[in-house]
Amino acid sequence: MSLLTKNFAKVYSAQTTFLSAKIIDIEVDLSKGLHSFTIVGLPDKAVEESRDRVSAAIKNSGFKSPKSKNQKIIISLAPADIKKEGPAFDLSIALAYLLASDEVKFDPKEKLFLGELSLDGELRGINGVLPIVVEAKKRGFTEVFLPRVNMDEGALIDGIKVFGANNLREVICHLNEKLEERKLIEQSKKTKIKNKKENYTVDFEDIKGQETAKRGLEIAAAGGHNIAMFGPPGTGKTMLAKAFCHILPELSFEDALEVTAIHSIAGLLDAPLMTNPPFRTPHHTASHIALVGGGAVPRPGEVTLAHRGVLFLDEFPEFERRVIEALRQPLEDRVISISRAKGSALFPANFILIAAMNPCPCGNFGSAKRCVCVPAAFERYKRKISGPIIDRIDMWIEVSNISHDKLLENNSKNKENKKNKESEKMKKNILRARAIQKQRFKNTKRKIKTNSEMNSKDINHFISLPENAQKNLNNAARLMDLSPRAYHRVIKLSRTIADLSGSETIEENHILEALQYRPKQIQEL
Repeated sequence: MSLLTKNFAKVYSAQTTFLSAKIIDIEVDLSKGLHSFTIVGLPDKAVEESRDRVSAAIKNSGFKSPKSKNQKIIISLAPADIKKEGPAFDLSIALAYLLASDEVKFDPKEKLFLGELSLDGELRGINGVLPIVVEAKKRGFTEVFLPRVNMDEGALIDGIKVFGANNLREVICHLNEKLEERKLIEQSKKTKIKNKKENYTVDFEDIKGQETAKRGLEIAAAGGHNIAMFGPPGTGKTMLAKAFCHILPELSFEDALEVTAIHSIAGLLDAPLMTNPPFRTPHHTASHIALVGGGAVPRPGEVTLAHRGVLFLDEFPEFERRVIEALRQPLEDRVISISRAKGSALFPANFILIAAMNPCPCGNFGSAKRCVCVPAAFERYKRKISGPIIDRIDMWIEVSNISHDKLLENNSKNKENKKNKESEKMKKNILRARAIQKQRFKNTKRKIKTNSEMNSKDINHFISLPENAQKNLNNAARLMDLSPRAYHRVIKLSRTIADLSGSETIEENHILEALQYRPKQIQEL
């Protein structure tokens, strides 16, 4: 074997850990001896298998395969105490090897490389690009090379150059100073933000009656309040929840980046930027870990995937009691803390909860139909939802049966003129109320966006109740035996109702409307 002219190289890559990104140093050392190819630094199976992917990709890109040489190859991924997961290091390992073997020459300083390699050298897309590019910018990197399919996502961030490549050879032709004529990759232009208009199959215009439920959902959307709907099967609870997304405001750019980063890490991103609030609907058989997150290495669950959006739990009491009780922390603190042997993480979970439920297992309790539930089953059904969970839900709305005559009303006349009018009107009211809240909380350190996010200190600072309204609230609170938490939630709900009506102060009628959304008797639920 000829003497190596160079035997060490260092380039940079990154990976996501929980919901943040970590810069990973890729170091390659070559030495004489019988062939061996070792990767150290707590690699998982996908990282260990990169030896074969990288060797084949290098060979099929026109260079000598590492496996064809008698040499010891050591790849070190640092810091060594962080578990390295996924195939995103392939590109950086290949370039580091070529640089160490003196087959290419370039300056790796301030450059970050991401991407999985196929055997023929093509670059495949990876997850978590957005938080990685954000971290790279913070750490002083000026250029990021990644798969072309991830280019638009990476180019959302200003102040850093993003290059999208189709294969390993394109990256080498761009970087290699040994080439007489380098073929440069065109820098990605900043991704233009386009609000994606969602085509929802259900609109409030399509739902007959249920005016109380529609009013409640409008208030919930305006102030970010949690809401539960209960009533017999088939009365439109699920349709109302699906139509709810249509009236939510689009995400601000800051929130859109946050939500996009979460879904990118989870591998659920289908567009460069999520501009609409997420709508998550886990089945009632979902496990505790699936809902709140967890695993050996903590990963986000449905409550985090619903961040800045909606978590719709249909058949609420059918979820495991442990799953329902796990909602206590995110409903109160808007975060979820996951602790496991291999680490702990604090995931964001600021969502609007919409719960839908029947009054009993058979669904006929309190209706004209005969309830066939045995007392034990009925009691067990009620106990699924504890007092603390009931307390954390701001609004309880009954969705009762409506007359068949109402269902048969013919709306074919003026259908074109009426389409979506109801939802459009509701959305305008919500946007106006949200603008009032934005102005109210613009100087808060905690970056409050909606009334529901206020704590007791914020309530004292931002809300002043007239004497008659306060007197009525206190009298009702004593009669209904409201807890301090429920008392504050009534005040926050009243503030949202006042915002919707355009009132600067909370009036007596706003308090009374907010009070009627509290559960009257637990047995009715």
